[in-house]
Amino acid sequence: MKKSREGNLKHVKGSLCLVPPLLLAVFFYLQFQTLGLFSPIFRCGGQSAGGGGSDDYVDRLRASATFLPLKDTREWAETWFISTLDDTSEPEGEAKNIVFPSAASAGRLLCMSAPSRRDGTRNAYALAWRDALPGGAELRPGLAYVSETAYDHSNLWHGISALIPFASWHARSGCRARPARWALFHHGEVRLGMSPWLTSLAEATTGVGMVVETFNASDVPVCFEEAVVFRRNMAGMTRERLLAAFDFMRCKARAQCGVVADVSDPDSAAVRVTILFRTGTRAFKDEAAVTRVFKSECARVAGCALTTARSDNLTFCDQVKLMSGTDVLISSHGAQMTNLVFMDRNSSIMEFYPKGWRERAGGGQFVYRWGADRSGMRHEGSWWDPHGEPCPGSLDILSCYKNRQIGHDEAYFAQWAARVFAAAKERKAGGSPASTRRREAPTCQCS
Repeated sequence: MKKSREGNLKHVKGSLCLVPPLLLAVFFYLQFQTLGLFSPIFRCGGQSAGGGGSDDYVDRLRASATFLPLKDTREWAETWFISTLDDTSEPEGEAKNIVFPSAASAGRLLCMSAPSRRDGTRNAYALAWRDALPGGAELRPGLAYVSETAYDHSNLWHGISALIPFASWHARSGCRARPARWALFHHGEVRLGMSPWLTSLAEATTGVGMVVETFNASDVPVCFEEAVVFRRNMAGMTRERLLAAFDFMRCKARAQCGVVADVSDPDSAAVRVTILFRTGTRAFKDEAAVTRVFKSECARVAGCALTTARSDNLTFCDQVKLMSGTDVLISSHGAQMTNLVFMDRNSSIMEFYPKGWRERAGGGQFVYRWGADRSGMRHEGSWWDPHGEPCPGSLDILSCYKNRQIGHDEAYFAQWAARVFAAAKERKAGGSPASTRRREAPTCQCS
């Protein structure tokens, strides 16, 4: 009896050893069957092309598509979106991305069931082969740009940070990878669009109108024929690629808006200064006084011309044209400063804040300093208003002062402006690459 039990145990162990290779063989068999590689064998064995065997395997593959939470709360914020796949900087120097279909997805498409606009954990994704999509799924033809951001697609600076990776990827494709649609997410929650300014910039950059996927209010999945996903904004981009992407975006916006410089301009060394005013929150208290100070200092520099404008009564192309002819931008902190990306490289920015920002605003107050650096501009410093009415009963200085208006310091502004204007004049008189570029018609390089 003991020998019999030992023999049976050996047989069981031997059988268990065969299970892994058998499962692997079944997997590859289903893969090859879906690709149609076994069809001739079946036909030779007497199975008709219209038989049910192939459909059965497709049904099994269709049933194998597993939907997982689009926002995986077990992961860090940067990787919780489509958490089962790693993103890579391909091609080298680009922001980290995931491409579908690809080797990373085993040739499968990206499918999404995203009915929720408030809870990313209720939205889901799955990977599926084109011939075995989940039941009831709708196939979206063409290329989809899928953007996940921890910030906001409506805020101009946050939005442009999400847009830049796609602009770079589009340029790297030789401008052939034009999106048929966009899918926008914030913490895995569906977003239905970008701000009008960002939409115009995206359309100018890609050369096609922006179509945003709204998904379905029900749980009907949507599968994309092709997709590229950026979930970390600019993470992974080299400085060289970042500058090239901003150059490309700037060039495409100028071309879209018909900005062609006059090559016969006799005074290419002129310094153009623009004060871009805000209305309401964080506006200057005395715009006339601020204008007088900078106009007076501009008059001391040969060929300097000063313009004042408000972004809230300018169209997108008006803003592109204005900034394309600006060497020094003077403006208080706010969304209108995002227009700095349309200036030539090496142009200057002077920024102003109400009281309280320096003490409590944290790193976020420096977004335009970072933006200037990333797009090849010169941030010439900031001025924080040291004066303001007290905030009785307020424990948070920033919440009290955040949207107040800004005063001025005539002596400081004059000294600051004199230095910045003189430096800009010297750079332009020396024939900097920026001034040369402005005198050329825009030629946007797709590489």
